[in-house]
Amino acid sequence: MFQEKSHPTATYHTAALNRTGVNGESEIIDEQRFPISSPNNPVTGANPEQFLGLALATCLNATLESIEKMNELPHTSEVRVDVYQAPDVHNDLMFLVDATILIPLTDAVNGRKAKAMLELAERRCPVAKLVGDKENVTFQLVHEW
Repeated sequence: MFQEKSHPTATYHTAALNRTGVNGESEIIDEQRFPISSPNNPVTGANPEQFLGLALATCLNATLESIEKMNELPHTSEVRVDVYQAPDVHNDLMFLVDATILIPLTDAVNGRKAKAMLELAERRCPVAKLVGDKENVTFQLVHEW
């Protein structure tokens, strides 16, 4: 039987489980199930690349939203995350993650302020902290799409 861990300082907990690999489903225990399929398989289903992209895009933009609110700015940021599957030096697979962060320039937000907001968001966002500082992960600030 699984021995659930406890982290006394945690403010939230969720548990994800996959029993089937890339063909079947993964679940958030006692909540939701997600059809899973390899990105190279024509069967419809989500895959780790998509979940990673969604996790980083959502977390980073939510963190930027809180920074905008803290600065009494309207929420205008957007985050796009591209996740690529590629061979690594051992001919195994790796992910290449490119995050593009849109912070439009306004009277209240110049280029320097936008850069400072992104740097703060990267330090605060739990997912960015998890994947950041890796050679296969990039963060790029843009002011328009």
